Amino acid sequence: MTSTTSRISDGDLVAVVIPVRTATTYLEETISFLRKQSYKKYELIVVTDEEEKIETARVIASKKPGPAYKRNLGVKKARGKILAFLDDDSYPQKDWLKNAIRVFEEDKDIVAVCGPSLTPPNDSIRQKASGWVWASWFGSAGAGTYRNKVSHRREVDDFPSVNLLVRKKDFERVGRFDIKHWPGEDTKLCLGLTKGLGKKIIYDPKVIVYHHRRPIFGPHLKQISRYAVRRGFFAKKYPETSRRLGYFAPTIFISGLVIGSIISLFYPFFENIYFTALVIYTGLLLISGAEVLIKEKDLYLSWLVMIAIFFTHVCYGIYFPYGFFRKDLGIVPHEIDKQRKRYVGG
Repeated sequence: MTSTTSRISDGDLVAVVIPVRTATTYLEETISFLRKQSYKKYELIVVTDEEEKIETARVIASKKPGPAYKRNLGVKKARGKILAFLDDDSYPQKDWLKNAIRVFEEDKDIVAVCGPSLTPPNDSIRQKASGWVWASWFGSAGAGTYRNKVSHRREVDDFPSVNLLVRKKDFERVGRFDIKHWPGEDTKLCLGLTKGLGKKIIYDPKVIVYHHRRPIFGPHLKQISRYAVRRGFFAKKYPETSRRLGYFAPTIFISGLVIGSIISLFYPFFENIYFTALVIYTGLLLISGAEVLIKEKDLYLSWLVMIAIFFTHVCYGIYFPYGFFRKDLGIVPHEIDKQRKRYVGG
């Protein structure tokens, strides 16, 4: 049922906020697609390290590192009552804002709207392999494949800020992004919006953004390690949305892989169990590869995806417990340095 108190008219302004270190070709691409939006009533706010002139954008300079801080600063200067967050290496479909606004109009308790972040068709094959890891059920251990592929509409309680729109008044009520966390500031925000305010975040498959991926293997695995550490810490500190089986699955797999091989040396009867588990895992890898082959018609890409899924599980499985057993996990100096090199892309 549509609530008249929640209705957003076509005349209302949306603030699109993008944090960057400096303007790049990716940002130029983002802006070019924003110009094509069917919903024209928006302001673009780009927060950079240094003063720059970016056509059609309000530029705010701040050398303080971290996308959370920069997004908060952009929001502080925003006039729109709806905040639309993008990364500088993502770009929206033509009806991105239009479709999101329609969802907000349905109910005053809808505090945020999100949608799939798809791999751009012009990404390299190594980037596409990374995208398939995120979009594959097995690759992501069942933990949110809808974030990276078109799926059915649903209510969610955690979503990345690469494609997230929030009512400004509620964003302010929960204290904005927590600048102590990167990555994960979006998880903390969503926790406040859903569990704290008792409101709804709606995932709609028509609210589409394309997101350039980190290529496999090095850049992709570095990103995975950061996510794993932060999610591990959140699984302990914020169990409401982070203590889920899918986040623990890679660590369970790695533990079984190592411990199972040791047990098999001393207890031969366990070999059959261990071998069966490996066969099942390999079978799931092959199914994931087959899905890629059917949809992409590229045998090499399907093999890359299978290899990338395995190493993703290994990397995530190792780093997740590191975060889980940490007493505290603020942004440490070397993480700040990484942010200064590149604020977004995850």
